[in-house]
Amino acid sequence: MIFTMKKSPRRLSTYKEVDLLMKKDVFIKNIQAASKQIISDLVIKNITIVDVFQNSTFISDVAICNGYIVGIGEYKGKTEIDGTGKYICPGLIDGHAHIESSLLTPKEYYKAALLHGITSMIVDPHEIANVLGIKGINLMMDLSKNLPLDFYFMLPSCVPSTPFENSGAILNNLDLKPLYDNKRVLGLAEVMDSPSVINCSEHMICKLYDAVENNSIIDGHGAGFDIDKINSYAAASIKTDHECHTYEELIERVRRGMYVLIREGTVAKNLNELVKGASIHNSRRLCLCTDDKHIDDLLKNGSIDNSIKMCIRDGLRPETAIQMATLNTAECYGLKTKGAIAPGYIADFIILDSLVTFKISSVYKNGKLVVQDNKLITNSSVEVTEINIEPTINIPKLTKESFNISLENKTQLNVIEIIPNNLETNHLKINISALNLDKSFIPSIDEDLLKIAVIERHHNLGNIGLGVVKGLKLKSGAIATTVAHDSHNLIVCGTNDTDMILACNEIKRLGGGIVVVKNGLVLASLSLEIAGLITNRSADEVINDLVKLHAAIDKIAPSINFNPFLTLSFLSLPVIPDIKITDKGLFNVKTFEFINIAE
Repeated sequence: MIFTMKKSPRRLSTYKEVDLLMKKDVFIKNIQAASKQIISDLVIKNITIVDVFQNSTFISDVAICNGYIVGIGEYKGKTEIDGTGKYICPGLIDGHAHIESSLLTPKEYYKAALLHGITSMIVDPHEIANVLGIKGINLMMDLSKNLPLDFYFMLPSCVPSTPFENSGAILNNLDLKPLYDNKRVLGLAEVMDSPSVINCSEHMICKLYDAVENNSIIDGHGAGFDIDKINSYAAASIKTDHECHTYEELIERVRRGMYVLIREGTVAKNLNELVKGASIHNSRRLCLCTDDKHIDDLLKNGSIDNSIKMCIRDGLRPETAIQMATLNTAECYGLKTKGAIAPGYIADFIILDSLVTFKISSVYKNGKLVVQDNKLITNSSVEVTEINIEPTINIPKLTKESFNISLENKTQLNVIEIIPNNLETNHLKINISALNLDKSFIPSIDEDLLKIAVIERHHNLGNIGLGVVKGLKLKSGAIATTVAHDSHNLIVCGTNDTDMILACNEIKRLGGGIVVVKNGLVLASLSLEIAGLITNRSADEVINDLVKLHAAIDKIAPSINFNPFLTLSFLSLPVIPDIKITDKGLFNVKTFEFINIAE
């Protein structure tokens, strides 16, 4: 399929990405502006500056020239703005994000992010890489060029995330190595395959060592790690982790020289717990990230700005919370000219009406106004981008037999129990005799025990992993999605086989997406025509479809109090405890082995 993105007229001139190396003539002019030999382009007068270096504030002028901050003191500018009573802080940096989770392309995502003060993002494109491989990474890079928000990339380390599932692609170190030459590539993304690290598997060692040789940072993924595993990761030069769930885990990682990225996403919400371990003594090793954010959640509840507000409400000083969202992240990822209001730093900044409430008045990117009073003021023209994607929904013909779970001669049922608003699950063991079932499992609405299936959809292998899940609260119908971390096979859950089959067939018709079905009817759907993960449509269109999907969920799961789509999507991720499901079957994450549904 081919999508064409039309050019749209915008105000002012086109934004260009900031070069990592400042041009010589700009270098000279900035020194001249700093020393007041020439007049600065912009001066914000008498504003309270958030000093992220010293966790303090002070009042002064801020001078800007050629998109850089050149001076703090008394300055004159071609344009002057009175900042009396307001605050200036660096533009926010999201330390770890999967743009695909927004369901949008970067060309749409940035519009929402800017409204919340995000001026830079560290992106891990491993979702689309698991479907399309290198082509997917290059696509996300292409779609994020020349925007008034800097997208930096980490190279997916685990495609597939484990050898226990089938993804659309396999990436080795030789596939990734040439991409380090791209100036926006900062390192190796979250290393999820811990056994391969600990056992020094050749394929993983090569990826890690390539990153080390390139003097690049390596992200971790330490869900459920004990001390020995943390030590092993630290020894492997893995410097970050965004999978902490307790403040004790945070402290253990900081003790070993790691950065902890405190996550507050749409499903995984760890901030309130982790901030208990944050203090002025360790805050310089703490950053903020979203990981996975749906676009409706982002627009309604915010992003890193909301994390800052939560930190402040939980007792951190505003200056410390801002430091965690700016300077710390910049230093962690080697962005030497980002994250502070100081001479020589890129002029990405936010003007705040209030420091305590973190109320954003305006946002500047490269010294240019991009947001004013919660309205986008962009000067970026949208380039025409052709997206050539082969169909990615390749599934077998499904029948009721496809979803049959035999209980013959079995006594115990292994069940996935959902923990609301948490990526982890519980492993339940249920006595089959107590369920009053005969030869096959039949979903029980009363017991909230439903069928779940993961269907391999990349190569038409015919694999269907079956299981039983508790906690999704469906009273009727079925839901299905191709957003199923990280291999993104088709995952479906339902109260009956007929609706599950219909949901899967509708997904195939759409070319990927999210579907809600009840009594043989499609109640709502969202088309994700690019790799089954994202769409080329606008945020407004996507949000409209999401509203319809949630309205449909109210009809089949009226008592649910969490996002069922994102929750479902993580039940297939076999690197987060306790028990998950892949296209190869039910998987015990703690023992790293497949188990039978019934035994």
